[in-house]
Amino acid sequence: MSAMHVAIVGAGPSGFYAAQALLAHDQHARVDLFEKLPAPFGLVRYGVAPDHPKIRSVIRIFNRIASSDRFVYRGNVTIGRDVSVDELRTHYSAVILACGLEEPAPLDIPGAALPGCVPAADFARWYNGHPDFAHRTFTLDSTTAVIIGHGNVAVDAARILAQSDHTLRKTDMPDYALNALRASRIRDIFLIGRRGPVQARFASQEIAELGNLPDARLLIRPEDLILDEASQAELDAPDNHAARRTMDVLQALSGFSSARPKNIHLRFLLSPAALYGNDRVESIRFERNRLTGAPGHLIATGTGEFVDLDCGLVFTSIGHRGKPLPGVPFEPARGIVPNDKGRVIDNGEAVPGLYVSGWMKRGPTGLIGNDKADSFETVTCLMEDAPSLPTRNPRGMAELLHSRHVEPVSYSDWRRIDEEEIRRGEMHGKPREKFLSFDAIRPFMQ
Repeated sequence: MSAMHVAIVGAGPSGFYAAQALLAHDQHARVDLFEKLPAPFGLVRYGVAPDHPKIRSVIRIFNRIASSDRFVYRGNVTIGRDVSVDELRTHYSAVILACGLEEPAPLDIPGAALPGCVPAADFARWYNGHPDFAHRTFTLDSTTAVIIGHGNVAVDAARILAQSDHTLRKTDMPDYALNALRASRIRDIFLIGRRGPVQARFASQEIAELGNLPDARLLIRPEDLILDEASQAELDAPDNHAARRTMDVLQALSGFSSARPKNIHLRFLLSPAALYGNDRVESIRFERNRLTGAPGHLIATGTGEFVDLDCGLVFTSIGHRGKPLPGVPFEPARGIVPNDKGRVIDNGEAVPGLYVSGWMKRGPTGLIGNDKADSFETVTCLMEDAPSLPTRNPRGMAELLHSRHVEPVSYSDWRRIDEEEIRRGEMHGKPREKFLSFDAIRPFMQ
């Protein structure tokens, strides 16, 4: 029996879980996993905050997946530049796009282009040692920072700004980020959302952690937790367990008045209206909101009342969008690949042999654990289509990459790089010391 050979684009959680599902569904199937960066694991390596090492333990599962002799890793290969999607489709039985949403959603207000207004996702990549962001600088010389958004990325940014140096220096955070945060003058961090506490997207455990930082205080005003009738009905919905857990945490943490060296101010019902400054951000204007609509579908509606706040840094965390890939249908309004349960759709019809998984499939929702079910759904569709898919063997892929002067990183290369990062970290009392460039890892490749 000829083996089905599938290409997966993106070595984050959804890519690895898709590989796991394929290898489990079909004992003959083979997988080539492509990743534009040399190192695998995507947001697990470059998005999860370094003071949350337990979340990264999922890497052990990914390593087991990669140990299969039917799995090939091709890092340092950018699909759309080094190899096109159309070329993948001619070399493989099927292609699964699991490359995530790389573009932060823009803040579309006056002044958003001022220096000092940056995506929180860029900040996360910087403090995680992402090679494309390692040489960025973030101006931390003002006393007040504002974070727009109430998702977990926003909470991570607030926690990292307020976290103690004692905690951070025991993580794998790069020295350049440690030194910058150590010298930071930021003392007040405003974490601001456009809707109310019931609609906040952060997890209860994430917000609870902000209440237990050694050098910072989470400040929540009790009056901000008083709910209108619609929000109370939404909270009381039988399936809204997560919101009730979050509200319990917020209630328990509200009412503290004493400040600490750093303070995180949690605010609700405020939408950014404009940024002001000369050479950089100096202040931000918010419009106060009220909630309108039915429970479960409440939206923020401006009241015409405004409030200004002086600040020198604004992080935006209001969503992500995908980047169009040549040869792949794209839905601009949502920033995703149009699909039906993972089958890519073009003009109402499924594109033969082309699939999508992860955030590029469903949008920027859910945690790492949600990617497993999402990828399983996509692979189930692929397996249903398997009888109609061509049998292909991509023997020429290595030669094609070589002819284009691409230097792929294999998984055995990655294991040597991984061991060296850990060895370098142990010398400094850290879990690892990440390599920050391809040139630095080249000596460990074969």
